[in-house]
This record gives sequence, structure tokens and C-alpha cells, in this order.
Amino acid sequence: MSSPRKLISSGSPFEKTAGYSRAVVQGDWCFVSGTTGYDYQTMTMPQTVEEQIRNCLKTIEAALNGAGFSLKDAVRNHYYVTDAAFADVVFPILGEAFGDIRPAATMVVCDLIRPEMLVEIEVTAFKG
Repeated sequence: MSSPRKLISSGSPFEKTAGYSRAVVQGDWCFVSGTTGYDYQTMTMPQTVEEQIRNCLKTIEAALNGAGFSLKDAVRNHYYVTDAAFADVVFPILGEAFGDIRPAATMVVCDLIRPEMLVEIEVTAFKG
């Protein structure tokens, strides 16, 4: 018998508008949606990629915790940045969060849906 699906929200108005959840738990898996650098308490976007990535990680960690997971359960991360030069800036911050966990990861340089967005992170976690 499969376990019920659990939906996790960050309270972002985008979730309802675009029809998605911040995270979805299915069995031993937690899939965290692409998360940008918004501060969802104030609905503001910091200007620097450093601040944005720290906000991404806070939002992701809160979603994982709400789902009964933690960053330590991360097995696959996708990072999207709008400028290849950001890699050298964000790698140390990502290393602080995931250096001992070392999930499989990919970084892609691309446009994001709003010009103020500089980074987006998607995480898959597993507890088995």
C-alpha cells in the first residue's frame, strides 16, 4: 500500500497562482520545488546573489523540516543561476550547507522568470 502524498507550503502566493507545492512528500522521498531568493515574510527579493541563495536555503530547509526531512537527506540538487560568474560566489555558500552531505548536483546557467531572480534551487531528499 502506498503512503499518502503530503503537500508542504511556504505560504508563497505563487504556489496557489501557479498550482504547485513548495514540497511534496511521497513515501521516503521529498521533492522541493525550484526555490528562488524571495524573503517570503516580507515578499522582497534581495539584490545580491549571496543574499538570494541564503534565502533559498532557508526556505528549502524550512520546507524539508516541515516534511520531516532535513538538508542532510538531500540526494539530488539542481542549481540555476543567471550568470556563470555567480558560480564562484555561490559555491562557498553551497559548501557551507551541503559540504558534508555532498548530494549529486548540477548547475545550469539560464534565464529565470523574473529579472530580479538571480538563482533558483531544487532539492530532492530521501530517507530510507
